Amino acid sequence: MDLSLFLNNMRDPAGVPFYPFLFQVLMVLTFAMHITMVNLVVGSTFVALLEAARKTDHSLKLAKALGRVITVSLSIAIVLGVAPLLFVQVIYDPFWYTANTMSAFYALMFLVLVTGGFYAAYGFYLGNRNSDASSFSSGWAWLALIFMLLAAVIIHMLSMEQLMPAQWKSWVITPEGSYLTDGGQFHGFSPGRFLHFILSSFAVTGVFMMLYTVYFRKRTDYDPAYLDYVARRGAGIAFAFSVVAAAAGFWWAGEIPAELGFLKNPFFVAGAVGGIALVAYLGMAHLNPEKYAAKAATAMFIVIFTMCAAREGLRMDYAAAAGYSIFDYKVNVDWPSTLLFLATFVMGLCVLCFPAMAAFRAGRAPAGEVVTIDEVHGRRAVTMLIIWFAVVAGLGIVISIKNGTLF
Repeated sequence: MDLSLFLNNMRDPAGVPFYPFLFQVLMVLTFAMHITMVNLVVGSTFVALLEAARKTDHSLKLAKALGRVITVSLSIAIVLGVAPLLFVQVIYDPFWYTANTMSAFYALMFLVLVTGGFYAAYGFYLGNRNSDASSFSSGWAWLALIFMLLAAVIIHMLSMEQLMPAQWKSWVITPEGSYLTDGGQFHGFSPGRFLHFILSSFAVTGVFMMLYTVYFRKRTDYDPAYLDYVARRGAGIAFAFSVVAAAAGFWWAGEIPAELGFLKNPFFVAGAVGGIALVAYLGMAHLNPEKYAAKAATAMFIVIFTMCAAREGLRMDYAAAAGYSIFDYKVNVDWPSTLLFLATFVMGLCVLCFPAMAAFRAGRAPAGEVVTIDEVHGRRAVTMLIIWFAVVAGLGIVISIKNGTLF
């Protein structure tokens, strides 16, 4: 079988509506945002369980706070995960759909596990809102953790299967020549890669705890001793697990075929150097976690983004080895849909500024205190939504009339 011919004939014959590079950049950006929130979900669950086991007043209060963080960050992670998935489906469709067909059972189970993890996370949060040391329960958190780790295993496996098209035939055809149609194939697991992402979750959560301290320090109803405890724990967790996550990252790099030259990839080199610098910076954060919090968070996201770019470069290398390039995709530039997409993206960010501003200010106010925000921000957000709905509906009506689908 000519693998290159096979993959290129599986492309969408309609082509793509804009140059693949734009989809690639947006895919890396949105995936970096998505994986950051995923790391916060997994890491917060781990740390919440660790803190609950300590059974001190400060640790139980932190475990309760992280219970709320898990539910919110999981919601955001799910929403942000849609964007990179769609971009993958556009420019890497032969790889994504083949992996999901071979392992359809696991692809569907991923949705079940994420849903179960979401409900279990809420069970942990709601069940412990008013509990004390004697009645605090971690059962739901353990269930949420199991669900999320199993979901992580599945999405990791699907991602790895995409990178190995040369193995597809042997995975779906038995030695007797029968085609496996049960969708139960499970292949391509990489321990180093999986551990790198999981261990990074602790480091991300540790930096979040440092930011948590900065955020709530202005509230008079928060015990300063509790915030000091969270800051120290966060700085310690961030440093320790950034070290082991970096080690797992080099383990992952060693698992990659040498002929791909990944260790020479400029994004990998930049990410590795940035990661080492971040470890050193987090090591200094013990001196004053709150002082280093904002810069540590910024540096951490830059490193995550750089490694996501390196991950995309590695995917391109795997695809190139199979004779496939996203830049060979037929391009049928469609300016109206592209501009509408970009305008929607920008408009969405602008609209979200209002609820984000409201949530930020409300969270910093002591319980019971009313927070007011200039109503002009709300009016602008509503006005932009009305204009967007009018434009989208108007375009739909015009195009439907033009194509004769309404009359």
